[in-house]
Amino acid sequence: MENQSPPLAGYDALVCDPALTDAIGREGAGGALPFLADLARLVTSEEAREHAVLANTNPPVLHTYDRYGHRIDEVEFHPSWHWLMTNAVGWGLHGAPWGQEPGTGAHVARAAGFYLASQLEAGHGCPISMSYAAVPALRHDPELAAVYEPGLLSLSYEFGLVEPAGKTGLLAGMSMTEKQGGSDVRAISSRATPTAEGTYRITGHKWFTSAPMNDLFLTLAQAPGGLTCFVLPRVLPDGTRNGIRLQRLKDKLGNRSNASAEIEYADATGWRLGEEGRGVRTIIDMVSMTRLDCVLGSSALIRAALSEATHHIAHRHAFGSALADKPLMQTVVADMALESEAATALGMRLAGAVDRGEHDLLRLALPAAKYLVCKRTPTVVAEALECLGGNGYIEDSGMPRLYREAPLNSVWEGSGNVTALDVLRALNHGSGPVDAVLAEVEAAKGLDRWFDRGIQDLHAELRGREERRARRLAEMVALCLQGSLLLRHAPSEVGSGFIASRFSPEGPWRTIGTLPAEAHTVALLERVTPRPAR
Repeated sequence: MENQSPPLAGYDALVCDPALTDAIGREGAGGALPFLADLARLVTSEEAREHAVLANTNPPVLHTYDRYGHRIDEVEFHPSWHWLMTNAVGWGLHGAPWGQEPGTGAHVARAAGFYLASQLEAGHGCPISMSYAAVPALRHDPELAAVYEPGLLSLSYEFGLVEPAGKTGLLAGMSMTEKQGGSDVRAISSRATPTAEGTYRITGHKWFTSAPMNDLFLTLAQAPGGLTCFVLPRVLPDGTRNGIRLQRLKDKLGNRSNASAEIEYADATGWRLGEEGRGVRTIIDMVSMTRLDCVLGSSALIRAALSEATHHIAHRHAFGSALADKPLMQTVVADMALESEAATALGMRLAGAVDRGEHDLLRLALPAAKYLVCKRTPTVVAEALECLGGNGYIEDSGMPRLYREAPLNSVWEGSGNVTALDVLRALNHGSGPVDAVLAEVEAAKGLDRWFDRGIQDLHAELRGREERRARRLAEMVALCLQGSLLLRHAPSEVGSGFIASRFSPEGPWRTIGTLPAEAHTVALLERVTPRPAR
């Protein structure tokens, strides 16, 4: 058999991703590079790639009752799922960074690790992400944080229904949406009734709860004082199971390795987190952090698809030469490389903002980044799949799994319209968010005339604040942030190529592979093609 690409395994995921390695150092986590190099070698190994495939081809199974008819509500996972989870927790990709001091780079190193692990397999990132995001929300109540935070920061993965105090490590989930409201959480109808013991009895149905075998959940329900946030452990302090019933698992388009369930709270016991009536404000810290992981996870999918495409065209020949030597193919892949570099640079900049407590920047930049990066992912992954031709449409190539995964993060934690409207809402939080974003954008002012025109357009859009233009605003905020980062920190072929294709009068770009003639396509391709690990 001739003219076939060898398997893509054992390559160095850091060497072919200078956008990531540069950002790690720039955002204050350069000391973590040796640690991340070990993780990069693991996630590209043949063993890890096989576990990723097995976890997806053997999805979780719900067991509602045991053989005797007792209600058990347990989910069975393939051993490869547990392998993925053990490694992710062991590498500290969940709550571990919250145990470090602000400004130490811990959140940046964790973001880079999450990005690498998500290139391997996206489904297991969901419980990892929610556990990471739960910690700042739990800190609204120091007593509850003292109970659960040590387990959420632990590097031990312990699966199974055990009272949290008796486990070496914990994972957290989030349970908000209901079928009558979806993203409109104000329409939640679950009820929370106070008890004499200071807890609440919660009754209701949740339409979408991922990772239902996690140890505790943050949920919203209507208390006497209004919509309120609660913490519900799966197992109560006395060792009995809480009244959390798993109705069924969702049959999802992608994210097959991860269980997502419809659940019923049947007089479940919950502890109030934050004040009554302030549930959204309490849980929003968790939503913000999971949105960061949506940006990182989508960036990882783009990067994984780009690696598959560049590897294929480097080894595949057609019409007398390697595909990688064909000018039109170079233009296509270079365009995808620009999208990858921009997404990665922005995601890591936001992780640095978390590490340094730049709350104003995050309030506006995070929903904008979540909107644009997650929207671009399906298009880029589809184009990468096409680089493999018909082989890319075959399951064995791995590209269909990436393609099914690609729309997920645009739906998770607020779909496109919800996220764009959150960008508008951020403008109502005083001048801080706008000032922070403009300071970041205008740091590149004067470096490119077309980018300067983009800054002017952004100023005009920020003044308009029309709901019907919310998507345009979100896209412009994210594009300007990406352009500023690449102009200041990336090589000239990256920054100039991105600006020429996204900001010049010939743009914004239409389909992938329509870069202007001056784009340095060969240099861009060389920069991102996987190489064997040394």
